[in-house]
Amino acid sequence: MPIQILHAADFHLDAPFASLNAEQAAERRGEQRELLARLAELARSRGADLVLLSGDLFDGGELYAETGQALVRALGQTGCPVFIAPGNHDFYSARSPYARLAWPDNVHLFRRAGLTPVELEGKACTVWGAAFTASAREDSPLAGFVAPADGRLHLGVLHGDVEGRGRYGPIGTEEIAASGLTYLALGHIHARSGLRWAGETFWAYPGCPEGRGFDELGDKGCLWITVRDDGGVEEEFVPLARRRYRVLEADVSGPDPASALAAALPDDGAEDIVRIRLTGESGVEGLDLAPLEAVAAARFYRAELRDETAVPRDLWDRAGEDTLTGLFLRRMQERLAAAADDGARADLERAVRFGLAALEHREEPMA
Repeated sequence: MPIQILHAADFHLDAPFASLNAEQAAERRGEQRELLARLAELARSRGADLVLLSGDLFDGGELYAETGQALVRALGQTGCPVFIAPGNHDFYSARSPYARLAWPDNVHLFRRAGLTPVELEGKACTVWGAAFTASAREDSPLAGFVAPADGRLHLGVLHGDVEGRGRYGPIGTEEIAASGLTYLALGHIHARSGLRWAGETFWAYPGCPEGRGFDELGDKGCLWITVRDDGGVEEEFVPLARRRYRVLEADVSGPDPASALAAALPDDGAEDIVRIRLTGESGVEGLDLAPLEAVAAARFYRAELRDETAVPRDLWDRAGEDTLTGLFLRRMQERLAAAADDGARADLERAVRFGLAALEHREEPMA
């Protein structure tokens, strides 16, 4: 029978959400607790054989009582064994939240820096895991490890940095290839990696299940991993996040920037936290952002605006200069005058805009 695995990591429970106001930050921490219940329901409803949690469940060494209770309750309701490999943010020690919480019988917490095995009852499967025992580790948790060739399915759950050079459990792909594991469930990288392999070992980062900033954009969630009877591995991404972080762009050129913004915004973002880059020609140095902020606030959970508009200028205003730019513009004016039709003139004007952008070392051409 295939083995069904729910793989998640990097929850960062009780993160401060410092970019939000105090009320929204508290609300977001509450939503993180609700995410745990959704994770448990997913495991239970789809019949997971085990849950692998690859570290950084907590954002630090302190945890609100409500969060600890929600975590213990959710993991106890998964209906299957749960394995936790603490990471650098939530490393295991005698003073960590891990040591203070009363875990359900179905939860196994790896407490040692070295890999240790746990045999799954009723299945020919062994889960290997290790813990960060300090906020950093410069050695690889997979160094020298080779799973025994005993006919059992061997799985790994670790927090670490594949091909990293830093202080967060650097793991070489050659170590993964030599490990003899069928699947290695990793945490630490907040972007989903997709299913990868080294040698005969498959591995993946699920990414974080809920974004916390504009460096964690888009849909977030966990992985549903199927290990087939032939040893092949299949991956399915399952979205879990209540809210997405998104970066949007809106051209607010024209006499009514607020209306232009309203027309440019998507209709599917009521739960999202967005950053909106305002582009185009505003006609003034610095937009009045208040009416635009009101438009955005009605569409999203939270929105921040970045004014990147430009004051319009005459395309040919440097044509009289005794410079390379002036020479370029005069030659283009001559070609424009000789253009055969409106289409050719439009193409030449577009070429002028890109040429000016290059000559003036601007990233984008004039609108």
